[in-house]
This record gives sequence, structure tokens and C-alpha cells, in this order.
Amino acid sequence: MPIDAKLAPSILAADFARLGDQVAEAARAGADRIHVDVMDGHFVPNITIGPPVVKALKRVTKLPLDVHLMIADPDKYIGAFADAGASMMSVHVEVLPHLHRTIYAIKALGVKAGVGLNPSTPVVAISEVAGDVDFVLVMSVNPGFGGQTFIPAAIDKIADLRALVGGRPIDIEVDGGVTPETAPKVVAAGANALVAGSAVFRSGDYKASIAAIRNAAALARGEAA
Repeated sequence: MPIDAKLAPSILAADFARLGDQVAEAARAGADRIHVDVMDGHFVPNITIGPPVVKALKRVTKLPLDVHLMIADPDKYIGAFADAGASMMSVHVEVLPHLHRTIYAIKALGVKAGVGLNPSTPVVAISEVAGDVDFVLVMSVNPGFGGQTFIPAAIDKIADLRALVGGRPIDIEVDGGVTPETAPKVVAAGANALVAGSAVFRSGDYKASIAAIRNAAALARGEAA
């Protein structure tokens, strides 16, 4: 059943020379959380930021910081990101042979724990931990770079995940190619958190862009935003 969607602008698309100002502007424009893409140049072909940037963001926004660890060895760094101010943290099933242990290590730090799924990773990969996570992050592009085109197969994956978690009130978050055109489809499939990078930070009008995505998502619920 379609449900309300949270908006999480991704700082990957922001101007890092003006990062604090842009995050504050996104908050004023109606964002629900700030998505922080952490990349190490190993698990994905890009390098971005570390705990110091999360710590700096914590000083300029009251919004939850949604830290997405696209790194080869997240166990080494979850403590540092928790100390820096992460409110929620997702790790990738593709790099963790002991996923259950990592999920509970994140929770022990007082941080919500999520699991990310790459486009080629099937839903069954998290079936044994679906009852333990606070959210699941569906990659609807191949991770590493912003501004990519939405992969339509993600829609069926979202529906399968919503069926897997059943009535548990967890977030299914979608990251990649989220626009007013794709938002209704993913929300109708069962997503309730939308990560939007270029669609917000490169739009020129954060408030209008966030409103456009919200209105589009509302169409999936048969109502006006």
C-alpha cells in the first residue's frame, strides 16, 4: 500500500564550497533528512568524504544525518561516524560476510541500522536479516556517481522488499534517479523514503523541487500534497 514518503537530499550533488549553507537551505525547503554518501574508491569508483564532514554538518542542521557507507570495510568506521553525529547508517550486503553482527554493532551505538542493495543484488540476500534492520536502501542506479538514470527494475525490487518485511514499520529508501517522474512509481511500489541529489541541489530552487517530488509521490496515494 502506498505510504507517505520522506525526502532526503543527497549532498553528493551539492556544492561543497557552500555545503553548510546548502544543507541549511534544504532544511528550510522541507527536507526530512540529509543523505550523506561516503565512498572509498574501492567498493565504488569514487572517493567522497569522511567523519569530519558529518561532524561539521551536525553543527549546522537539526535534520537526521542519513549516512550511506559505500565502503569496503564499514566495520572499521561505524564508530567514527556514530561519534560524528550519524542518526542512521546503511552498509552494503555485498561487502559484509557477517552482516547480522554489523547491524547490531550499529544499533549498539544508538544509530538506526540499514542495509543497502546494489541493482544486481537480489532481495533474498537480506532475507535472514530483514527482521533486524531499521531500513533498507535500494540502489536504483549503480553506486558511485550522481546524476545517473533510474533503473526500472528497482520498482519490482521495492515491491518484493515491502512484501518481505510485511507489516514491520521500516523505511524502504530509494537512491538514484529520483525525480517527479520516478517518485510516483517507487512510492506506489512501497518505498517511503526518497533520496534526491541532482533533482534538489542542482535545481536552482530547492523548495520548488522538493514540493514537486512530494506532489508527484502524493499522486501514488491518490491525493494532493
